[in-house]
Amino acid sequence: MARNKPLGKKIRLGHASVENSSVPTWVIVKTHGKVRRTPKRRNWRRTNIQP
Repeated sequence: MARNKPLGKKIRLGHASVENSSVPTWVIVKTHGKVRRTPKRRNWRRTNIQP
């Protein structure tokens, strides 16, 4: 990928990296382990970010 990115792409990549974080521990504790993973969890090799 290019070193210099357009601002729109940079914002989308930043948003995607925030969404890709795991569920906080306090949420798992509060829901008694029912909520363990986020449906938006994404691996950088398997799925691409939509443009």
